[in-house]
Amino acid sequence: MTAISFDKVDQKYMTVAGESIAVQDVSFAIGEGEIVGLVGPSGCGKSTILSMIAGLLQPTNGTVRVFDQNVTQPSAEVGYMLQQDYLLPWRTIRQNISLGLEVMGKKTPGRDAYALRLLDEMGLEGTADKYPHHLSGGMRQRVALVRTLAVQPRIVLLDEPFSALDYQIKLQLEDLVVDTLRGLGLTGVLVTHDLGEAIAMCDRVMVMGKNPGHIKSTIEIPQNIRRLSPLLARESAEFIHLFRTVWGDLQHED
Repeated sequence: MTAISFDKVDQKYMTVAGESIAVQDVSFAIGEGEIVGLVGPSGCGKSTILSMIAGLLQPTNGTVRVFDQNVTQPSAEVGYMLQQDYLLPWRTIRQNISLGLEVMGKKTPGRDAYALRLLDEMGLEGTADKYPHHLSGGMRQRVALVRTLAVQPRIVLLDEPFSALDYQIKLQLEDLVVDTLRGLGLTGVLVTHDLGEAIAMCDRVMVMGKNPGHIKSTIEIPQNIRRLSPLLARESAEFIHLFRTVWGDLQHED
């Protein structure tokens, strides 16, 4: 089943200088359960694409569909995890992970229990009654992931979620996120500037160009890399070849 589809999508906006085109003629499809990476230079429209999937932006032209429905507004089916954790400092971890449920009017004892179970599965046992300032950056991002998953989305959007973390924690969270998405059968879209991260975590990598933003190429990640954890994938010989392929696509002028 197709989870996400873009059909000839343009996104334009007005500036003081006039009309500007964020993305133009973007078409692609992502299957349910796939994890797809978006890489490209700053300003090529990667985050714009995530915002349209999330229903935060409407395309100027073309169609964005999620599970065969036109996207017209935010939906509980789509969770969004950002670079910053945006935990509320005056709320406990228990209260933070239930925030999305409260906003969507879906907070129930059963859903609260599910969120707390996720917290334990993320290795955060005993933190429910602590406050965000008691936790490290990596732990806070795990809490943000639990908050995203607590509403039980079918799609998870990841916008540079590990870029503020040190390298060791980043690698650990890559493994955790991939295991979690695959274990729950969720569809993932990862925006990152880290080419290695995209190759190690994803089933496919879409390379974007800019002026205006567009899809330049799509690179399939072979099964023998996809079945490895992101950490082990980086150690394979084929990983280096793929890295050079993606790098070459980024460097090539249109």
